[in-house]
Amino acid sequence: MRLFVIVLKAPLTRSTIIIMTKLEYTSIPDIVKIHDELEKSFREGYTVDIKKRVETLKNLAYMFEENSDMIQEALEADLGKRRQEAYMTEIFNCINSCIGAVHNVHKWAAPQSVSAKFPTNMLGPQVRRESKGVACVISPWNYPLLLTIEPVIGAIASGSPVMIKTSELSENFSATLTYLLHKYLDPKVVRVVNGAVPETTALLKQRFGHILYTGNGTVGRIVQHAAAEHLTPTTLELGGKSPAVVADDANLDVITQRLLWAKATNAGQTCVAPDYVLCTPDMQERLVEGFKRVYKQFYPEGIRNSKSFGRIINDRHFGRVTGLLKDTKGDIVIGGDSDASDRFVALSIVKNVKADDALMKDELFAPILPIVTVPSMDAAVNFIRSRDHPLALYVYTQSDQVREKIFQGTLSGSAVQNDALIQVGTEELPFGGVGGAGHGSYHGKRTFDVFTYERAILRSKTWLEFLYTKRYPPYSEKKLNYLTKALRKPIDFAKPGHESMFAGIGKLARTGVKATAVVGVVAYIAKRYGKL
Repeated sequence: MRLFVIVLKAPLTRSTIIIMTKLEYTSIPDIVKIHDELEKSFREGYTVDIKKRVETLKNLAYMFEENSDMIQEALEADLGKRRQEAYMTEIFNCINSCIGAVHNVHKWAAPQSVSAKFPTNMLGPQVRRESKGVACVISPWNYPLLLTIEPVIGAIASGSPVMIKTSELSENFSATLTYLLHKYLDPKVVRVVNGAVPETTALLKQRFGHILYTGNGTVGRIVQHAAAEHLTPTTLELGGKSPAVVADDANLDVITQRLLWAKATNAGQTCVAPDYVLCTPDMQERLVEGFKRVYKQFYPEGIRNSKSFGRIINDRHFGRVTGLLKDTKGDIVIGGDSDASDRFVALSIVKNVKADDALMKDELFAPILPIVTVPSMDAAVNFIRSRDHPLALYVYTQSDQVREKIFQGTLSGSAVQNDALIQVGTEELPFGGVGGAGHGSYHGKRTFDVFTYERAILRSKTWLEFLYTKRYPPYSEKKLNYLTKALRKPIDFAKPGHESMFAGIGKLARTGVKATAVVGVVAYIAKRYGKL
């Protein structure tokens, strides 16, 4: 295991403190002990206290404020993630989410009064969002900060103690985050456990209020199976092959930059990265020429020496990615080169890729963009529908009609026109999948909602007993008639196929006037004036 040097910079003096640390796996007995300690914190109401929630969120925000450079260096050590990219795609989002939670947690946690029918409205009906219990967040290696901290913020805001399992593959970052979280946050609120398969297996044997897992579908099924033992609810963010459909009317000057940036970010190791392109044969040639121009703009000194391009996470994944380039039957028209010494794989464009190509089997998670040609947009829709639902869908067109044809003809966790990746940074939108891409979603208040449940509250008064005596035995037709009038709603719509016949009656019912009452009034008037 590599030794990582943590450099602490005092926020005012900028002096440095060198700390030698490494990723140490948590023992299985300690995993059980940590869970039990957090469970005790929850039972005692320690984490539920709103002041404690706000204090913890503020400490978390200042952890980033005072240690952002250290976090970025750890990300670069693992992924070659450059300074601007780390801040833009991970650090800024985490700080912003902390600030948002601090300002909104009182509102999120406040009981919500609801309107109800008489006499229930006399009982103070409320919905309270309350913590489900100890939260478990299992995060991946590709965006190890963002995909750990975003769920943790919501869990803290919900009043849940949090048990975090970071990825052992991003070992430098995981060591750094473990050190910082245990330094800045109360151990009765947040704890980190580290390890590989045995430690994760032990973790999943514990009973949690909710488990949020981000990763691949294979492990997602294991998590779901383990959660089922305790009937624990889960949120699974699993990824998939996200298509980018480029219509013939796409603005190539703009979209080639956006597509190439989205694929190059984090060296293609992004769950919502465009995984492949669908376009007509004519557009394929125009697209390749556009990519070549943009490639030179992005990497004028060559991508191998660029300070704007990352690296593959480890040797095993490097072998997997280079193996894909060797196995493809498509034509590599950009990139294709690699260097094992620092796990560099060039951003590569592959055209004339067939549906059964090696590049089209599984999610690539690599800086490779295959282009598959289709005769029409209808064919593109059918191609997407023939595969597992993707986590994201991208459509590049100037036409609203083409956009809606593809959006409405497919299912995906998110759908974006003329851009990519930016939906993940939009806190107001849900982040989640459908089908094989996962289930559940989070972001902003939705993350708070994930770790809470709606508790129905009624506060009855004994002096209201006179309103409820008709419910008690002995039962009678008289009581039933009373309850029918008090409790049963009239059907205020016509039976299908009889709309015109009952339209008038339905209109009267919708205004709260019963047909029987109307008939009675008419009969009285007729009798009074001698018409009956």
